[in-house]
Amino acid sequence: MRHPEVAIDENERLLALAEYQVDPAEGLQSLQPIVDMAARLFNCAGAGVNMVGRNNVTHAASFGICPSRLARETSFCGHAINQDGIMLVPDAAKDERFHDNPLVMAGMLRFYAGIALRSPSGHALGALCLLDPAPRANGAFDAQDRERLLQLAEMVSDRLELRRIAISASEGSGLLLPANRATTPSAILSCDERGFLTACNPEAALMFGWSQEDMIGAPFDHLLTEEHRSITRAGMRRALQGSMPEADTTMLVARRKDGSQFPVELHWSHWQEGDQTAFGIIVRDLSHASTDRATLNRLVHYDNTTGLPDRSLLFRYIDEALGQGEDLSMIITDLSGMSDVNNTLGHALGDQVLRQVGERIRASAPEAALVARKTGNKFAAVLNTRDPIALGHIARAINAALAEPFAIAGQEILIGSYCGMAVAPERLSNSQNTPDREFSCNDAPDREFTSDELVGDAELALHQAYGLGRGHVSLFMPQMRAQAVTRRQFQMELRHAFLNGQFALFYQPQIDMADERVTSAEALIRWHHPVRGLLPPGAFLDALEAGSLAGEVGNWVLDTACAQAAKWRHQQPDFGISVNLSAAQFKQGNLPAVVAGALLRHDLPADALELEITENIILNDQSDILEQLRAIRATGVRLSFDDFGTGFASLNLLSSYPISAIKIDKGFTRLGQASPRDQVVVEGLIAIAAGLGLEVIAEGIEDETTLRFLQQRHCHKGQGYYFGRPCSVDEFARLHLSSPPRQANG
Repeated sequence: MRHPEVAIDENERLLALAEYQVDPAEGLQSLQPIVDMAARLFNCAGAGVNMVGRNNVTHAASFGICPSRLARETSFCGHAINQDGIMLVPDAAKDERFHDNPLVMAGMLRFYAGIALRSPSGHALGALCLLDPAPRANGAFDAQDRERLLQLAEMVSDRLELRRIAISASEGSGLLLPANRATTPSAILSCDERGFLTACNPEAALMFGWSQEDMIGAPFDHLLTEEHRSITRAGMRRALQGSMPEADTTMLVARRKDGSQFPVELHWSHWQEGDQTAFGIIVRDLSHASTDRATLNRLVHYDNTTGLPDRSLLFRYIDEALGQGEDLSMIITDLSGMSDVNNTLGHALGDQVLRQVGERIRASAPEAALVARKTGNKFAAVLNTRDPIALGHIARAINAALAEPFAIAGQEILIGSYCGMAVAPERLSNSQNTPDREFSCNDAPDREFTSDELVGDAELALHQAYGLGRGHVSLFMPQMRAQAVTRRQFQMELRHAFLNGQFALFYQPQIDMADERVTSAEALIRWHHPVRGLLPPGAFLDALEAGSLAGEVGNWVLDTACAQAAKWRHQQPDFGISVNLSAAQFKQGNLPAVVAGALLRHDLPADALELEITENIILNDQSDILEQLRAIRATGVRLSFDDFGTGFASLNLLSSYPISAIKIDKGFTRLGQASPRDQVVVEGLIAIAAGLGLEVIAEGIEDETTLRFLQQRHCHKGQGYYFGRPCSVDEFARLHLSSPPRQANG
């Protein structure tokens, strides 16, 4: 393996690299969209921006198979920084420099294309690279591909330069504006929080036709056409309010001193200088840019899957419209059922569904509306209206359109959706934002309202729609914000309860129906609230599962119950424990390992543990839970389907999930004595389970008549107040362990 050469000016190169202060743990988020786009544009399994240090390579951004940490001597980028232009390796296994490289020998890398990224002083910082485990034929990476990679490298260089400017300014060393750059010259400027220019380089003066002296102290937005000034004003307002990323990119139209106009790509960032906010701006003239350059810029700001504007353009559009005092409202649509599509048909077909979703929303909204993909399965439509009735009609039309089947690759696919709606408050005055006034970020309408507030209001309404069910719409009302505040406060109270040991487990006995002996218990959570006393799950479980704490608490319940069951097995060797699982535990992705760890820690046999899941978890969870359940079941842990019969998909799920038992919901056991028809329902459920070789557990047994009815139909196990209420550890041991056959105590 040939090691990369070290430049003669290596110390100067490393000093230049240090100016960018790239944290290996955090990287640079502003580069991530470019790296993601590069991988997709060139159909590569990996892409990255790698900063080459003295001994190691640090990721500023990465996608796919890009190795997380490399020694410089192993990195292909260590070679790329030593040459001008693109370093192309069609097949590393046939290249004498790399054929015995560990990455190549491990099958991770065969194709590589990389281009050095340089500081304004010309020193190589690292490389933008493309990686793939499959080789490519000579000539497959053609001249157009080379041009596109060069243009992407220019984008990366601009964002890196903003990073350097911000760090230099924040350290008090002043804005560094080099007179020449190793890459294509760009205008580099800085301005204060009022929008007045404080520094610029000679290229800026040349680009705009002014002298540097005339530019200093002038409003930056006067370098733009009037229709585009509001975009920068809104962006700066958001930055001052702390609600925008540290770096952003915009395509605008600028104007020169002579009044002529030209398209520009504007990169800007902000940082703190003492108690003031400063802005750094790089402007690239696109007048002579190729069509590919414009296409690449579009790809940076538009969603790759749907072709719709992305989140950054969505917020920018709202800010501009609010800044101009337009009537404005929005609809956020969230999809239901996409996880099933991706899991059963694959993500490629799932992406086709998302594309058609975007088209249907576009067709359902007015022509003038902006339709964007907000994130994941969420789409947004921004409309120039404040009429909530019209907004409701559009939202219902969107839901109706998405409820129609999608025909893709011979498959008929059904999904659902929810819509949350919000209306921006009416602007009371526009007088302070006339174009003739010099710009100040303090210019504002009487009631300043931001894009974050509008989106946040729509999200709160969407949360309300979730509770109403699939296909529903909800309009934001002011009380929803108060309710959200209450929920956040409750979440903090729940976390305090967890950290301070206020949660406890109670146990309800489960009996063998043949001899009415207690053989197991279901663990049920309780909250010893310092003010409200002992709270049952109904008082807090929904809030707990809606927050970020649910997975942690669920794992604690599992571990605590296993520990207690192991102790009780010393008194009753065949004793078992039943624990409810939450959707959050599946979303963590490591539930099989968590279960195995609990069993190992407490020396509890796998068949002594039964985990209960509900239909809602299976239908609504966004993670792939089937594989996790199969892995758990393979260890011998029992799985039961809780609340069986209460959902429409229960029977179908029995045939596809590795269930060992069903728990008949208490509503059915109570109905079992009401009429001959109700008895047939219960008998049918037990018969179905028997036919599938599943154990049957009946909940809600409250009297002897129900007990005898279920015994006669060969129900295996039962629980309910007739046998015992949930109780503390000590009370359970006293009442139910190693006791003679049951005497009713409920």
